[in-house]
Amino acid sequence: MEIRGPVQLPARREDIELHTLDGLTLVGELALPESVPPVATLVTLHPLPTAGGFMDSHVLRKAAGRLPALADLAVLRFNTRGTTSPRGTSEGVFDGGASEAFDVAAAVAFARERNLPRPWLVGWSFGTELALKYGRDHDVEGVILLSPPLHRATADDVAAWAGDHRRMVILVPEFDDYLRPGEAAERFASVPHATVIPVEGGKHLWVGENQTRRVLTEIVAAVNPDALPLPIEWPDA
Repeated sequence: MEIRGPVQLPARREDIELHTLDGLTLVGELALPESVPPVATLVTLHPLPTAGGFMDSHVLRKAAGRLPALADLAVLRFNTRGTTSPRGTSEGVFDGGASEAFDVAAAVAFARERNLPRPWLVGWSFGTELALKYGRDHDVEGVILLSPPLHRATADDVAAWAGDHRRMVILVPEFDDYLRPGEAAERFASVPHATVIPVEGGKHLWVGENQTRRVLTEIVAAVNPDALPLPIEWPDA
């Protein structure tokens, strides 16, 4: 079987709830390797909910569908406050990235409570803003930023990472709608250890199997490079 599209490879999947310090319940899912402990954890932060982003946005859904089996990773997805998906609706209302600080904290706390190893924040678009603004406050190994628009995250938010030892990996599509590789290199220059990866032919939404595979490969390269190259076939049952 070719691994593509919405295929879900074997994993232990559990519907979960996160509880924020300001009293909200957020809905999500945890996907774990089927028969071995995870070697690292992806705490994912979805794109802008007012533009259709949610925990099932396709790159995050495919990460959860594939990477527990292909790379022994735990993948935590959830809807930020006020966001709806087939899993359900998280309590609260969208706050433009301000009160969502509590949502990030709740997700990292959940990973800690479950003893999930080596958590990384993986943000996509709006999710990168949350990772940049609030990730330094938490015990994570690093941040992976997919298509960062740098709309809500200020120059000061970026520069604050300069003295931080944790890794920052940034995937910037060649044809991004908001921030393209040349400008990204300039705007992240304040973080000397940041790795900006231009993706030839890429677009903000990473549409198509080739772009999906490239994103998932770069995530695994940062978090568990021993799992590379990622297979593109899975044995039929």
